[in-house]
Amino acid sequence: MYWQTQKDCKEKLKQAIEENAKVDTIRARQYTVGRWMDVWFENCAKIKVRPSSHKTYRSYIDNHIKPNIGKIPLGKLSSLDLQKLYKKLLNGGRVERIEAKHQPKGLSAKTVRNINQVISSAMDFAIDQKLISTNPTNGCALPKLEHREMKTLPTEQLASFLHEAKESGVFEMYYIELATGLRRGELMGLKWEDIDLERGTIQVRRQIARIDGEVVEAPLKTKNSYRNISIGADAVQILKDQRRKNNSEYVFPSPTGGPISPDSVLHMLHRVLKRAGLPRIRFHDTRHTFATVALQNSVDIKTISGMLGHYSAGFTLDTYAHVTTQAQRQAADTMANILSGAI
Repeated sequence: MYWQTQKDCKEKLKQAIEENAKVDTIRARQYTVGRWMDVWFENCAKIKVRPSSHKTYRSYIDNHIKPNIGKIPLGKLSSLDLQKLYKKLLNGGRVERIEAKHQPKGLSAKTVRNINQVISSAMDFAIDQKLISTNPTNGCALPKLEHREMKTLPTEQLASFLHEAKESGVFEMYYIELATGLRRGELMGLKWEDIDLERGTIQVRRQIARIDGEVVEAPLKTKNSYRNISIGADAVQILKDQRRKNNSEYVFPSPTGGPISPDSVLHMLHRVLKRAGLPRIRFHDTRHTFATVALQNSVDIKTISGMLGHYSAGFTLDTYAHVTTQAQRQAADTMANILSGAI
């Protein structure tokens, strides 16, 4: 037993020596965690990450990572340091702002997991640069994601919603959203050059995002987000009516003719819902409404997945499992009635 333990120790010592031989300890001493996060952000993240995410990454680094673990030497950062950080952020990591006065003091599980992913990417880059031998985020216990209930507009509420949207002057925009399930930025980014009214198709090629305080065009979320969508005759007619209303290159422009702010679109939605006496939902829930209604009316999952710009039909199936489960029950009941009649 002693011989096996001694052998294990020798093996671990050998492994440690081999790992250390891969590390440039002289260069590694030049960096604290904070300094390395800055280097990684400027030279790696800015290239690999979408511009719309730059501000978020910078906020994670400046508001949460550097103030808490920024002074730790890069080579000394441990999994325990990170566990303590994540616990602290969950309990009271929210930055004090006036608009956040009545919000919970702790960060959400999703935000903490995102911060872990940012640190992990920076540590992987440090390994590539031979500054550390292992990634301290490996093996960290991360908080479980809270299940956020999906809300949709039931079919019986759509008439009230669209009526109030028409009264508020935003009918065309929300009709096209409910007919296509576009992401908010994608809807705002539509230009007339993307619309083929003869064929009844829409090309999704860009999105509108707020970056560094400016409303600008940005690339789409993923390669699957670049897609063509078919629309029905009613949607074609509504777009023809919309075309006659404005001279902007954008289908749904701001009052000045440029791209409309995503925040403004959300505020419009909430005003319409309030005036219609309907429950408050997120803009993303109008996308969920499109997918749910389509599934409930027997549109196949692969078609819906393609229209939504998901990377796989499996992801769509997981997202809307509650809808497909209900459809399976209905199918089972239908088959039961048919078979009962045949007996």
